[in-house]
Amino acid sequence: MMTRDGLAGLVLLASSLFFLWASRSLPHPPLVPIGPAFYPRILLTIIGVLSAALVVADVLAPKRAVAAPVRYRLVLIAFTVFTGYVFLLPVLGYRLATFLFVGVMQAALEWPRGRGWALLVAVALGTSLITYYVFEAYLSVLLPRGRLTDF
Repeated sequence: MMTRDGLAGLVLLASSLFFLWASRSLPHPPLVPIGPAFYPRILLTIIGVLSAALVVADVLAPKRAVAAPVRYRLVLIAFTVFTGYVFLLPVLGYRLATFLFVGVMQAALEWPRGRGWALLVAVALGTSLITYYVFEAYLSVLLPRGRLTDF
């Protein structure tokens, strides 16, 4: 019997395959090596592979007798932290707001103990800087600068 994870994987796999098929009709400009379908196809391929892996993992996983308890508190906390991130982006700028978002989200999901704080700061700082440089330098995407920090 397939669980909700397997069914979600099947839905995502079917959707990604459908949209990959539908992207055939997107035009390919002759002078530009990367057309408008390039990035959506990459994303859809990744989603398709990951959803197929989810289906396989669900089929091969041993069946659990007891379902995990529902934790709505974490869902509400995650939505609250994400909402705060959206409001802080124009105020603090991408780098600082992303650093705070990743750090607070990690702490909210699992409170660090001992040296876990150093790992939390390292992951938040690394995520903020790496994504900033990938988007700003490599992809030339302008990210928000903060009104308060101009950073």
